Amino acid sequence: MSAAQIAAIVVGLGVTVVAIALFVQMIAGFLQRFRLGQPAPGRTDEPGARTVTLVREVLGHTRMGRKKVVAVAHWVVMISFGLLFMTLVNAYGQLFSPRFDLWGLAHFTPLAWLFELFGWGAIIGILVLIGIRQKESPRSAGRKSRFYGSTAWQAYFVEAVILGVGIAIVTLRALEYALGQAEGEAWASALNFPLTAWLGSLMSGMSIGALETTIVVVALIKILISMAWMITIALTPTMGVAWHRFLAFFNIWFRRHPEGQTSLGAVQPIMIKGEPIDFEEIEELDEDAALGVGKVEDFTWKGLLDFSTCTECGRCQEQCPAWHTEKPLSPKMLVTALRNHHHDKAPWLLATEDQRTAAESGDHSVLTAEALAAGTIDLVGDDGAVIDTDILWSCTTCGACVEQCPVDIEHVDAIVDMRRYQTLIESAFPSELGGLFKNLENKQNPWGMSARARLDWAKDLDFDVPMVGGDVEDLAEMDYLFWVGCAGAFEDRAKKTTRAVAELLHMADVKFAVLGDGETCTGDPARRAGNEFLFQMLAQQNVEVLNEAGAAKIVVTCAHCFNTIKNEYPQLGGNYEVLHHTQLLNRLVREKRLTPVSRPGQAQLQTPASTAESVTYHDPCYLGRHNGVYAPPRELLGALPGVEMREMPRNSEKAFCCGAGGARMWMEEKLGTRINVNRTEEALATGADRIAVGCPFCRVMLSDGLTEKQSAGAREEVEVIDVAQMLLAAVQPQKQS
Repeated sequence: MSAAQIAAIVVGLGVTVVAIALFVQMIAGFLQRFRLGQPAPGRTDEPGARTVTLVREVLGHTRMGRKKVVAVAHWVVMISFGLLFMTLVNAYGQLFSPRFDLWGLAHFTPLAWLFELFGWGAIIGILVLIGIRQKESPRSAGRKSRFYGSTAWQAYFVEAVILGVGIAIVTLRALEYALGQAEGEAWASALNFPLTAWLGSLMSGMSIGALETTIVVVALIKILISMAWMITIALTPTMGVAWHRFLAFFNIWFRRHPEGQTSLGAVQPIMIKGEPIDFEEIEELDEDAALGVGKVEDFTWKGLLDFSTCTECGRCQEQCPAWHTEKPLSPKMLVTALRNHHHDKAPWLLATEDQRTAAESGDHSVLTAEALAAGTIDLVGDDGAVIDTDILWSCTTCGACVEQCPVDIEHVDAIVDMRRYQTLIESAFPSELGGLFKNLENKQNPWGMSARARLDWAKDLDFDVPMVGGDVEDLAEMDYLFWVGCAGAFEDRAKKTTRAVAELLHMADVKFAVLGDGETCTGDPARRAGNEFLFQMLAQQNVEVLNEAGAAKIVVTCAHCFNTIKNEYPQLGGNYEVLHHTQLLNRLVREKRLTPVSRPGQAQLQTPASTAESVTYHDPCYLGRHNGVYAPPRELLGALPGVEMREMPRNSEKAFCCGAGGARMWMEEKLGTRINVNRTEEALATGADRIAVGCPFCRVMLSDGLTEKQSAGAREEVEVIDVAQMLLAAVQPQKQS
């Protein structure tokens, strides 16, 4: 054994010992830091289902699949990372003997071919990903780049490591082939794999000694590259682009829903030490109990795991309506800011009171100045806080970030929890929300209207609308309870939808009743604005009314009411079958109980449904992303004779928000451009004559956006209209929508 080979062994093993020690230390540090978070109940149930979901998402790349080229390249690189680990082990043996073969596997033909295939795959795959990153670089695309705000050097480092390791693997295979051929080994002929054998043939002129030396050198380079990566990430716990390789498996396994549904729909209740707050016993809580999240350690351990798992891929940012309209909120940068703060503050949280006092007195041998600063900085605020106030309140809670995230980070829950603390503890919320809260508390609706006006929409209908408690004592004799909602009762445009649904149900001989003045706001805007007390008051009142009325099946026209009653009322003991009106109406059309027809005596394309030839459909976020209802509204539109459906580029899972969610309906857009105008411009660009909606919030926002665009010269004949009105006009040609 030569001196050079001995030196290679010493260097290779020495660096490895250091790398492993640092890596193990950091793993222990991660566990310690995650334990700083609050309990997260329900994250370990149904382990079998969770494991199946993990395998499906990882091996199937189901969430990555929305970007096909990226998904294929990433899948190959990911599989290579695990499969080619044995080549790293083999490289250590090659430091001692260039002919080392781990258990004979390296020269076992099928496995050797697999190693070579994925060795080349890793090189090609990472080159594709490097090319995509450069093509979409912020240098040229600015804010439009999904990589804007990502830590560039970390991504470049990881890409360079993968490329270097891939080249080393392929080079070693070629050298082994050349050495085997030079020595006349039978296995060398068997391994005449065209991907690498050609490279080995180029080395056929080298002597056996030179081949042996080169193998040792390349093996050492491979080891040093791998250990440099391990040391770097061990010293950089906030390097999500690297750590997600390990943490993503756990983050996916611990997701909210074991079966794999996206973590949207219901907002999680306020927890204290892992237990939901009983608001009837709120006075018994400790004075220092955190209502929401006011400090990073108030997040659950799953929330802290979320932050560290972020790979900064920017898919969330790419879909965020706030970011797209020049507002300061980027879901990616919000998560990475929380991640960085968590890791900066961890030493301060883990320190004793004496250590903190010493650090505050200037003794930074105990705690660094960075840790001390992190221990005293505000989580949310205007001056130097971790999260700026404008960032927190720009969110529409549309769920695009959560739906797009390939590692199942739950951005919306984190944002709502921080809003809860700001609203309930700090009373620090946008001034416009004061009026909303006052109206909800005093009048039980956002508009501050009298409850006696809740049935005004039914005036002049040619049939009676039965009301629970008056005309109907027990809902058992009814097919459905029709939940009208505040918008459907008080907002003039939404009233047209309410009347249309009532008429359609009456025509289809569906028995329904309404609550009338017994109905109040579901509490959706209050909850998403952080006012959990107000939500609980409204929701508990509604659940009590619904249960007393014997409600079993409920149909609603508002996507927000739909989501709240369906997904959040079960938290309070309200369990019902809830249908959106487009779902029920679509069923009635399929059952031939409602039949759209063309206008007699006119061309087939002249339909009463739209008084035009084309329509585009806007997906409400709380109907689509939060609840997966995409097909029924489109099927209804498809059933209208002669109507051409024109999809917007951003539709279904990628649909762009109207801007009303997260209580943004009642807040001014003071930063950037208006979300509703952005969406309206996209709808107008389709050339459609009608913009169909399935939610009164969307209707208000898009109607306002359309008015603004029409005042600037857009086509006057375009109209925003609910799907139900279009169907009503089609089944009753004599009535105009």
